[in-house]
Formats: sequence, structure tokens, C-alpha cells
Amino acid sequence: MHRHLTRQRGVAVVTAMLLTTLAISIVASLFWQQQVQVRSMENQRLQSQTKWIQRGALDWASVILRVNYGQYTSLDQVWATPLAETRLDQYIERERIQGENFDASLSGQVLDATARYNLNNLAKGGNPDKDQVNVMRSLLTNLRLEARLAVPIAEFVAAGQQLAPVPEGTDPNTVVRPRRTGAPMRLERVDDLLMVPGVKPEAVERLRPFVIVLPSSDTNVNVNTASPEVLAAVLPGSSLSEANSLIAQRQRAPWIDVSNFKLTWKGGQQEIEPRITTKSTYFLVQSRIRLDRAALDAESLVQVGGSNLINPGSVNVIWTRQN
Repeated sequence: MHRHLTRQRGVAVVTAMLLTTLAISIVASLFWQQQVQVRSMENQRLQSQTKWIQRGALDWASVILRVNYGQYTSLDQVWATPLAETRLDQYIERERIQGENFDASLSGQVLDATARYNLNNLAKGGNPDKDQVNVMRSLLTNLRLEARLAVPIAEFVAAGQQLAPVPEGTDPNTVVRPRRTGAPMRLERVDDLLMVPGVKPEAVERLRPFVIVLPSSDTNVNVNTASPEVLAAVLPGSSLSEANSLIAQRQRAPWIDVSNFKLTWKGGQQEIEPRITTKSTYFLVQSRIRLDRAALDAESLVQVGGSNLINPGSVNVIWTRQN
């Protein structure tokens, strides 16, 4: 009898421990699910706030560009001043917790997109442009890359473009058209160069700061903002040393127009008219946002003015890419 009671007490103790463990597990699971939901909602809020900050940074850059929309574009203007890391802790709406370390910051810069060579210039109407292929050869040489890559890159750009219409009154059978196989792949960004036969990733990384893909296939390079490598490439017969000399001159006084530039450039009487300008219409707005656990690196291509915009000096966002 005594042994039977002892056994019952043992079963009762084990059952009680089992029920207690089960109850603790259920409560812990509920708390964990609640914590996950709270964290998920908090992450969504942080992401939303981050995107609003990025939108605000883009609006700020647009105002700066609109104010500086004048006769010429140069690197001594306000738009070219980078935004140093700025603390935003006091401006973010959130519940304050004493002793909590909440980091919020914004930094960024505006870059002149027309300081870079536009890859879409390499072809027009589905046909490579021989003069622009030579420009690309010069740029590749200046960057110590293989000049032979200029032709396949130009052919890739051409293959992604719409073919120019046959002139009225011309027999279509007499017009030479480039051969195409399969669906054409339009060049959208610099990374697309990896699809060009012979172009390696290291070549793309080397080219990245010097080239860009703009919506138009007929853009000019700004001589007031271009790098020596790009400047020497777009100016026929110019060397890197001559381009550096021109840059030293523009630091003293930027050129107000192309005629003013040609008075300085010794190759101003070249037979081939270079695609150059002193006024930019395309800019890259780069922003870096840190908001507690959330982080956002964004880049936007904007167009200031332009014939397709109603108001002179107005800003149009072409695209925004986020990392």
C-alpha cells in the first residue's frame, strides 16, 4: 500500500513538471511570436522612414540644381559640394527610450552625369557611329584597357536600338541593314557591358566612373566637369597631359560656352566637331541613409531643363536605383 502511494506521488510530480514545462513553452512561444511581430512592424516603419528621407534628399538636390541652372555648369558651383554625414536623430518620429543608442544619419553628393561618356552615343538608329567608336577606343586606351573592345561594345549598343526608318522615296531593297539574330538586348546600365563578348568584370569596374547610359543617343560631354581621361577621349588629337592642362585652366576660370573653350583648346579647328558642352542637363544624385538597423544606398538620374520639359530649370527623375 505504501509503495503504491509513493508511485502515485511520483507520477503526480512528473505530470506536474510536464504540465509546467508545457505551459512555460506555450507562454515563451507566444512572447516570441509577439516579439517577431513587433520587430517586423518596427522594421517596416524604419524602411518607410528611410525611403521618406531618401525622397527628401532627392527633393533637396533638385532645389539645389534648379537654383544653379544657369548659363554654364562647373565644379565650383553649390551643387558640387558633397553633403557630409548629417545626424537626423532628433528629427525622426519615434518613441524615445532612455539610454538607447539610436543612430540616424544622411550623407550624399550630386555628380554631373554629362561629365561621363554616354555609351548610347556609340550608335544611332541601330548602326555604330564610327567617330564615336574612335572616342571609345581613346577612352579605353586612356584607362589602360583593350582598345579593341570599342567595336563589340558599339555593336552591342546598336543591336539594342530601333533601326532608323528608310528615307521616303528610297527603295528598301537598296538600304543595307545590320544583321540581327534573336531579341535585341537594350543597354540599360553600365553592368550590362558584362554581356558584351570579351568584356571582363574588372574592365567594367575600371570603366564605371567614366561612362554612363543616358536616355539619349546624342549627348555632349561637359568640358567644365569631365575627367582628364574622358576629356582627352572626346577631344580629337588630345593627350592626357593636354587634358590635364585644360583642367588646370578651368579651375582658375570655367568656360562659359563652347566658343570660349575653343579659344583655349589648341585643337579648336579640328575637322571633326567634338560632342562637347559647358552646360549639363543630366545629374546623378547619390544618398546614403543609416537609420538604426535600416540602411539604404540610393542613386537617381535626374534631368534638369531639356526640351522635353515644360518649365526651364524644372527637374525630372529618370530613374532611382537602391541597394
